[in-house]
Amino acid sequence: MKATQRDILSVAQRALGKCAIWFFCGPDEAGASAAAAKVIAMLPDAGERVELSGGDLRNDPVLLVDEARSTSLFGSARHILARVSGEEAHDAVKAYLALADMGETQGACPIFIIATSATDKSRTAKLLVKRDDGLVAMFYPPDLSSVTAEVRQLADAAGLRLGGDLAERIARGANLDIRLAQSEVEKLALYLDATPQSPKTADAQAHDAIGARTEEDGFMPLVNVVLSGEVRKLPPELARAREVGLNPVAVALALERRAAQLAGLAAKLEPGTDIGELLDRQHVFFRDKRDLSVQLRKWPAHKLERLVPRLAELHCALLANSQMADLMLAQSLTQITRVAAARR
Repeated sequence: MKATQRDILSVAQRALGKCAIWFFCGPDEAGASAAAAKVIAMLPDAGERVELSGGDLRNDPVLLVDEARSTSLFGSARHILARVSGEEAHDAVKAYLALADMGETQGACPIFIIATSATDKSRTAKLLVKRDDGLVAMFYPPDLSSVTAEVRQLADAAGLRLGGDLAERIARGANLDIRLAQSEVEKLALYLDATPQSPKTADAQAHDAIGARTEEDGFMPLVNVVLSGEVRKLPPELARAREVGLNPVAVALALERRAAQLAGLAAKLEPGTDIGELLDRQHVFFRDKRDLSVQLRKWPAHKLERLVPRLAELHCALLANSQMADLMLAQSLTQITRVAAARR
């Protein structure tokens, strides 16, 4: 089966009962990830998530079959989410389909593959596109109008009425990354105490309140220390943040924006591509190149996919608990810095 980014949800409704492998590809990694999350949410019982990397599948193609046919520790439902680059999943998918054709994958859990640097013409996609138990969906970079429209849909679902051009403002501020835009909508709903049963109107003033200004000179040294994994530099940076009175919410927002920027760059980083050349092609500001180069090595795409929602959760937690915000921020930044330091 084949779907586009426009009809993926309607196609998914028809495919849920029979599709075993979902292959989301294309240059828009954020859109592919968001679509995968929506389809997983449509499952009658998504259950436990098993996460696999491209390296896992490349080094052990049989792993996909083994995990799909394994049962949960507690006997409950499960699904597999694999984040790969290019053709890393090809041999694993081929092995799975060979067993499927022999009727040996009955009862296997659904498999979702998000493949950056792959297309619907890739070898992996060709294995699936003509099968009833496989689905291939291609995602292209969104334009402002489409992201703005999706922001309005997210707002409607959250009980928010967006005044003026606020939906477009949120889309622009998120660099057209729908995941970051969704976190902005969720924070607005939390700030205004909006629900579908009790909708509220959000304006630019409310958006300003949840998105404290992120002056580069104040926040970026701390952001760079954290995302670069510079553990020894973190204590003095945290002390400086307290001394100058940096707003914890603003620090979290600055981290979110840098993580979103990294995610966009990582999605364009094909195997063998020189990071410096990529940054030159993307016209990155020269002062940011060194830090971005280090951080891209620390945070590959599949790890950034975990970091971005975690930062959004931190942002919401800080908004909801201002009295403990400094301590919560320090603890979270320490954990993230240690994770970055461990990446090789």
